[in-house]
Amino acid sequence: MDFALTEEQRIFADSVRRFAADHLAQGALRRAHTEGFPFEVARLAAAQGLLGITIAEKDGGQGGTLMDAVIAIEQVAAVCPRSADAIQAGNFGPIRTFAEYATPAQKARWLPGLLAGESLICLGMSEPEAGSAATDLRTTARLDGDHFVLDGSKVFGTNSAEAAVFLVYCRFGPGLDGIGSILVERGTPGFTVGKPSRFMNGETWSALYFEACRVPKENLLLGPGGFKKQIAAFNAERIGNAARSLAVGRHAYERAREHAATRRQFGRVLAEFQGLQWKFAELAVQMEAAQLLLYRAATNADRGLPSAYETSVAKLACNQAGFAAANEAIQVMGGTGFSEEAIVEYCMRRCRGWMIAGGSVEMLKNRIAEEVFGRRFSQRPPRASGTISE
Repeated sequence: MDFALTEEQRIFADSVRRFAADHLAQGALRRAHTEGFPFEVARLAAAQGLLGITIAEKDGGQGGTLMDAVIAIEQVAAVCPRSADAIQAGNFGPIRTFAEYATPAQKARWLPGLLAGESLICLGMSEPEAGSAATDLRTTARLDGDHFVLDGSKVFGTNSAEAAVFLVYCRFGPGLDGIGSILVERGTPGFTVGKPSRFMNGETWSALYFEACRVPKENLLLGPGGFKKQIAAFNAERIGNAARSLAVGRHAYERAREHAATRRQFGRVLAEFQGLQWKFAELAVQMEAAQLLLYRAATNADRGLPSAYETSVAKLACNQAGFAAANEAIQVMGGTGFSEEAIVEYCMRRCRGWMIAGGSVEMLKNRIAEEVFGRRFSQRPPRASGTISE
């Protein structure tokens, strides 16, 4: 059992770190506080071959592994946390689901712009009444001649304010088997993108409204019965979430370590105080353990999709370790860390959001518990038996 990167992976990691140092180090703090998706970074990353890493070469991608994409996020985030968003958007999330299940015609239409860093795809999954309970979604799709007619709404979609195409979870019929997905382009009649709202981490999102929205039936991605396939592909998004969470938390940790090694109080550098030494020791253990779990999930997936259990374990560990590292980094750096003049407060806000996005830590624990006990635990109330006890 080898816990080290292969020689090829080390060479790749070094090349990505050099790219980030040359092109992204300058302006890292500015990007952290700049609204809007960093398209300029996405275009640079595309030119470097860092978008579509896990997508087949015949489709315009790099034909690499999920582990390669994780390494790319880690190395970019180590230099510029905000720029890791471009690596995420070009390798994980809805683009991975799209590349897995889209028809050749759909890929030819949308993948070139996505892989060039010129456009974005957004996942329309959460609804006002369907968050963690994703199967409660109410957005419907009915076939009418050569079109599907969509009615409903979506919230909280990453990059929804700027995306060009939307992968929309919708209901074709009742029950789990009635759920599938359709691709909807911005500007389609009956589709409205609401005004941007702001998360505490600085990202914006827009509500999506579908009112008798007519979409060509050629835009069908996965029809009825496609929900399980969509969730299987969604596990790759969770790997990206986990990788960013840990990498951004580690970025804050490194800034705090540098601060503790040079900042003097009471005639001593901060690193000489045992209270701070123990903070860093505990965080190091958490991050090292989380990274091994992340690498296990990514490596075992190879060029396929990661397992639900290993992904849940990795995301939970990385979410908790990343947030703990960023949160403690602020404490170590005091007023400097709490100021927007230092990037660690931005890292903390980003890491906090990833504990909700892509499957909350509570839902991950539920999924892990099912594996532990070998049975499913429904979160819904028991059904009425239909009998009356006297």
